[in-house]
Amino acid sequence: MNLPNRLTIIRIFLIPIFLIILAVPMDWGGVTWLSTMIPVTQIVAAIIFAGASVTDLLDGQIARRRHLVTNFGKFADPLADKMIVMTAFVLLVEMGMAPAWVVAIIVCRELAVTGLRLIVVENDGEVIAAAWPGKIKTTSQMLAIILLLLNDFLFPDFRLGTILLYVCLFFTVYSGIDYFVQNRSVFADSFASKK
Repeated sequence: MNLPNRLTIIRIFLIPIFLIILAVPMDWGGVTWLSTMIPVTQIVAAIIFAGASVTDLLDGQIARRRHLVTNFGKFADPLADKMIVMTAFVLLVEMGMAPAWVVAIIVCRELAVTGLRLIVVENDGEVIAAAWPGKIKTTSQMLAIILLLLNDFLFPDFRLGTILLYVCLFFTVYSGIDYFVQNRSVFADSFASKK
């Protein structure tokens, strides 16, 4: 078990903690940040999510730099990312901080691209590397979630979290289309083999 894989496992273990912090009512003794602007649960959840996001950044960099890329890492790293991001988005919908239709599009795209990656691996034995639109999508998702959890208290008049959510939606759709366009030959081969 190398360091990048350990970081991925830490990220997976942070998911239920993050979920419990936001979903289970807890009495923090009435403590709030900045005179009731942000509940402590959201601050704690934002810190946990930010920590998980940092492990996502580090595990990939360390794995590539030290040539520690493994099959477990190829499988678990993107899975951990999707699990914590989707958990956060579902909870944000429940809390009334993100529109359900936006989250539905994001979830559908993630499922579709994951399915495409599985088909490509099965046919070609290669993992589709994340392109720049996908990386921008992931970064904007993570920043939007953190800022939405903090209820945009840093920029109350600017609503940066909400703006980033729609930036993330754009890159979610754009990168999803890009993945399918770049790998359209997979489907052409599939249709041709059934004739």
